[in-house]
Amino acid sequence: MKKKKTDKSQVLPIGQILPDVLNDCRRDSAADLTTVAAIWEAVVGAAIAENTQPAAFKGRLLLVHVSSSVWLHQLQFVKDDLIDKVNGAADRLLVKDIIFKIGPLESETGSIR
Repeated sequence: MKKKKTDKSQVLPIGQILPDVLNDCRRDSAADLTTVAAIWEAVVGAAIAENTQPAAFKGRLLLVHVSSSVWLHQLQFVKDDLIDKVNGAADRLLVKDIIFKIGPLESETGSIR
């Protein structure tokens, strides 16, 4: 089998391409969570925001804490709509899926509701 010749005009130093590769592979989940938290109430509305809280990111999966099993069940019906609204408000693909889990909700002062 013949070896392909490399077009050296297309070869770039690794230091030049590494930042782009890392940005594609590794996202800043803390910044993404801050973005979602900032737009959450405006996107989901006051009633849902009062009973939910974005808690963590893993890739493009958003974990949202909810106040009760009733809310968890109801939110399953509007999950796709919430994903679309969050991505639209963020003006980029930020969330591909949401997992709802009963968990602590912190108030703006940091105390648990």
